[in-house]
Amino acid sequence: MLIRAHDRSDDEGRWRAFVTSQGFGHFVAAGAGRDLPVVVPTQFVLAGDRVVFHLAAANPVLDALAENPMALLSVAGDWAFIPGAWKAVGDEDPRLGLPTTYHAAVQLAGPCRVEDDPDRIAGVLRTQLADVDHAGDLVDPSEHGTKLRAIRAVTLQIADVRAKFKYGGNVDQAHRDAVAARLAERDGPGDRAALAHMATDGTGHPGPRTDGGSSR
Repeated sequence: MLIRAHDRSDDEGRWRAFVTSQGFGHFVAAGAGRDLPVVVPTQFVLAGDRVVFHLAAANPVLDALAENPMALLSVAGDWAFIPGAWKAVGDEDPRLGLPTTYHAAVQLAGPCRVEDDPDRIAGVLRTQLADVDHAGDLVDPSEHGTKLRAIRAVTLQIADVRAKFKYGGNVDQAHRDAVAARLAERDGPGDRAALAHMATDGTGHPGPRTDGGSSR
């Protein structure tokens, strides 16, 4: 993933909040000697320095992990398309604006452990249920007995984080304000999330550009 300096964020609180709010991503295992990695869309829980989730025991990604335990969870979202004309301020020609897509993306990488022990599987299921099912009227996962043998628990130990928040950090405040006003006016899917990211301070961006351009 290309991350330019103005899109990079080392703010742990920021990337954790984003990953937690999404709760769904693509788990990628390269395995060994494969033409392509195995990619699995999955729900997960970010728990401290770990990511936990469960998969069917027949999932082919488990074979890839047996070959190579290193894997990556890719989480992306909060995206909004920005028409080029939105970037024009003052006497600038809106036809010369460069369209782009604002978005956030975080990749968490590290070694993974696969559990086939029913007690450990039940523990991961408890963590996931506590995160997403707040009704609290389900039996404890251990009550499912032998059915637990049909799934596996996976723990990714986070060793590396790459966080990208592409929300106009490469332009000056006047151009950011122009885009923010149009996002608020359009108020389409993803627009409010993009506005919230634009308002986030402390991203560590260097000095902004002043030409209204875009990087991708």
